[in-house]
Amino acid sequence: MSFFQDMIAIFKKKELTFIESYKEADDVYSFLFEKEPDLTWKAGQHGLFRITHRKVKNHTRPFTIASAPAENVVKLTMKINDNPSEFKKAMLELEKGMKISMSGPVGSFYLKEDVPALLISGGIGITPFRSIVKQIEAEGTNTKKPIHLFYYDSNESFVYREELDGIAKNTSIQITYLQSRNDLHQQIDQFTNLNKNDAQYFVAGPKSMVDSISTHLQKNSITKKNIHKDSFYGY
Repeated sequence: MSFFQDMIAIFKKKELTFIESYKEADDVYSFLFEKEPDLTWKAGQHGLFRITHRKVKNHTRPFTIASAPAENVVKLTMKINDNPSEFKKAMLELEKGMKISMSGPVGSFYLKEDVPALLISGGIGITPFRSIVKQIEAEGTNTKKPIHLFYYDSNESFVYREELDGIAKNTSIQITYLQSRNDLHQQIDQFTNLNKNDAQYFVAGPKSMVDSISTHLQKNSITKKNIHKDSFYGY
């Protein structure tokens, strides 16, 4: 999506009705909202979400839409620790029927071509990839080119793991779970040696991890134009 398309999308506002929330892991929560019939997005995009039920400092935050466009809900998944921000406290206060506002969708973090793709997730950076692989499963189309998902989590939480394993069984997507950065680098090196710049590389997670992996890919002679980044800042 171009800059100008993003600017136009920002002015498209929707009111989302809250359905429910639940824990995915010790410090990870998912929030489900009703999806209006005219709301759609490309798998991997994000929206700007605004708290409306009370005054909150920094009331608008970007979050990836973790659900696939083919699903009938808008799903947001986020880390919430013991000392959450005012925004996340307000999210935890939501009750069925309450609303938040969404602008967008925006962003160009989505598959665009039928070429080999390497999806590299760090921790909660799995959210755009959950949307992408879920959409592939929903469409029932096995891509002609290989898609690999490397899911790195040093805490071994692996949010969505059971669901992701089910998707892997139903599609040609290959998923590898990794606990160490060295193992991740080795797996990346094996993939790049086979595919080089014939592939597209998507990296999502904490900014430090995204920058580190992007640098590693460039050292492996992957051009910047083939590296797509989605950095998560926590909020």
